[in-house]
Amino acid sequence: MDEKRSLAVTEAFVRLHKDGVIYRDLRLVNWDCVLRTAISDIEVDYIDIKERTPLRVPGYEKLVEFGVLTSFAYPLEEGLGEIIVATTRVETMLGDTAIAVHPDDARYSHLHGKFAIHPFNGRKFPIVCDAVLVDMNFGTGAVKITPAHDPNDFEVGKRHNLEFINIFTDDGKINSNGGAEFAGMPRFEARVALTEALKKKGLYKGDKNNEMRLGICSRSNDVVEPLIKPQWYVNCKNMAREALDAVIDSTNPKMEIIPKQYVAEWKRWLENIRDWCISRQLWWGHRVPAWYAVLKDDELKELGVYNDHWVVARNEEEAKEKASRIFAGKTFDLYQDPDVLDTWFSSGLFPLSVLGWPDDTKDLRAFYSTSVLETGHDILFFWVARMVMLGMKLGGDVPFGKVYLHPMIRDAHGRKMSKSLGNVIDPLEVINGIELKGLHKRLEEGNLDQKELETAKEGQTKDFPDGIPECGSDALRFALVSYTAQSDKINLDIQRVVGYRQWCNKLWNAIRFAMTKLGEDYIPPEEIIPATLPFSCKWILSALNKAISKTVVSLDSYEFSDAATAVYSWWQFQLCDVFIEVIKPYFAGNDPAYASERKHAQDTLWLCLDNGLRLLHPFMPFVTEELWQRLPSKKDSVRKESIVISEYPSAVESWNNDVVELEMDMIESVVKSLRSLRSQLAPNERYERRAAFVVCRTDDACHIIKKHELEVSTLATLSSLDVLSEKDDAPVGCILDVVNESLSTFLKLKGIVNVEAELEKLNKKMEELQKQCDGLKKKRSAPSYQEKVPVHIREVDEAKLASLLQELLSFKEAREHLERENRET
Repeated sequence: MDEKRSLAVTEAFVRLHKDGVIYRDLRLVNWDCVLRTAISDIEVDYIDIKERTPLRVPGYEKLVEFGVLTSFAYPLEEGLGEIIVATTRVETMLGDTAIAVHPDDARYSHLHGKFAIHPFNGRKFPIVCDAVLVDMNFGTGAVKITPAHDPNDFEVGKRHNLEFINIFTDDGKINSNGGAEFAGMPRFEARVALTEALKKKGLYKGDKNNEMRLGICSRSNDVVEPLIKPQWYVNCKNMAREALDAVIDSTNPKMEIIPKQYVAEWKRWLENIRDWCISRQLWWGHRVPAWYAVLKDDELKELGVYNDHWVVARNEEEAKEKASRIFAGKTFDLYQDPDVLDTWFSSGLFPLSVLGWPDDTKDLRAFYSTSVLETGHDILFFWVARMVMLGMKLGGDVPFGKVYLHPMIRDAHGRKMSKSLGNVIDPLEVINGIELKGLHKRLEEGNLDQKELETAKEGQTKDFPDGIPECGSDALRFALVSYTAQSDKINLDIQRVVGYRQWCNKLWNAIRFAMTKLGEDYIPPEEIIPATLPFSCKWILSALNKAISKTVVSLDSYEFSDAATAVYSWWQFQLCDVFIEVIKPYFAGNDPAYASERKHAQDTLWLCLDNGLRLLHPFMPFVTEELWQRLPSKKDSVRKESIVISEYPSAVESWNNDVVELEMDMIESVVKSLRSLRSQLAPNERYERRAAFVVCRTDDACHIIKKHELEVSTLATLSSLDVLSEKDDAPVGCILDVVNESLSTFLKLKGIVNVEAELEKLNKKMEELQKQCDGLKKKRSAPSYQEKVPVHIREVDEAKLASLLQELLSFKEAREHLERENRET
């Protein structure tokens, strides 16, 4: 509403009117009787009603019935009897100006050109033949026509030159055209009154359930009423064609919609677009820059009676000048149109007006068109399409090269957020936290009626019995980004946000712990040479490199959830769970034997924290800024003032080390197996250090595990680790697990092994493995397998089967070992 935006709106209206794109016409509009204004087609939500259904309508104490088809009769002239029609909107019969029948319907051939008589005002109206509207096989084959209150009837009215009688006031009451008996009644009360009046006159023929779609205003929840009104319209046909081509033109697309699934919706909207009604009857908004000239000689003086008396201009002075030329030599008074423009008209100009249009500014020349628009998919047509159409028409190009559409946020149950349900989540209340009574107070300060207030409070009490805990903006931001993989809706569960808040705390504590390992006088090195590093340091840098690559690629392709997952997984499962744990022996007691490893671990740890915080920063800006500022800087280096202006990490080729990562995968498999065995112990024994054994069936596996005994012992919290080959005697007094076809693990027990329980576990695992083997064998033995399955898939299946058979053999050996141990004891 500021001066620059108002100037752009006025200029756009004037130019589009001059080009014939904006015009004024008398048409049916979607009318909201609560807001008392016209609304656009896309502001109308439709609900499907299967049968007689009572609904609450704003302004009515009693529920209003919908889904009812009422039949009644109109008397015919000349004693011809009566004709029966049916409607779901009985009240509109006060505005009926014809009855339509099919020209080929023999039942009514004698009534062609005859007249029906209105039972409440005596008005005579014709019976017309219309093959376009009437289906002679549906109902009675006779259709009441209300041209001023029904889109289909409106077209019939134009085809047959019928009278258009508006029977409603702007607030949805019957006006004087409806007759003194019903004037002043709200429309749905008039529906009941008319039904009773028809019964008294003996014209009521009954009612029945009727499936229908009911239009509801998305803003007020009022039932939309079609009303005939003179309004300003935008001819969208040509602009829509250009906007559609900008996206779907395979040879020269100018704009990309992300995710691509919304291209179909873009196409559906723009291919079926209708002219856009931009007049609104509100007290606020950009006023229509059009003036009506009332000539001294005019017979009718009402505003807008003569469509050729309108003058469109940038201001009143220009309007007077134009009117003087148009109505030269005539006396006139000018009155500006009291209507305002649809909000989306000014919003559609945003990419232009924000850069100074219609002036030829430096910003406009430098930045139009822009690169990316990020918005919700629910306003793809409301806003995005309007910006593109107006941008191409007035700015000469698409306003942006890419459009990213984010999902819409629902509650944890997938319901649309609604004040009346009490499930609206205020982001500030998630960030700062709020008690249940605070949530209730917010509802009480709103405009809900008592019944809605009680329902909303019940909903809040059920969903947030203890209120909403303080989560902070970082946790909320990360949760929302993580949710973007959820198609077009985000079912926001506050507990997930709480989980990320707890992870923020873990991150904070982990980095504070890591900083203690660096020491107060630590200075990062100018360069780190990966080849000189210990195994665990090589591994974490290689893992970091992959996380960086995955994050950057995901961000570039707008896969934000994948990017968040890549960052989170590296921090949580690789840095915190593995690396920080595995380097602890280097710092235990300042053992001089580990002096070199300790220094390398410090340097690698600093490098990980620096890169990791910068990698995480877009997702959690506040906690990463605070922690990054505490990191020590390189000697004689000029540190950026803020992490937000530091360089985003990029992959370093020399950090990649696939061999080290494969070895760490084997280590982690063994550790996971040993931890699983530990979890089977009694609760009071799970945290004791125990002896463990790893039996290796290949020389490579034996070599790797022996080389990394320290890492396995540290991560699995062992008192000792022995690496055995198949030739060695299997350990006794242990519980065991088969890791894969090459490895088995044994964990020493203090007491006697429960052989029966262990055998039961092994048998269950063997059954599952056998099922997998049988399934794969069946697949490979199919008659068409060799011909239809590609070679590389057959090779994968063959290798997988060999691995499963070897693993099954390992389980059999483990079972034999347990049975032998049981016999010996």
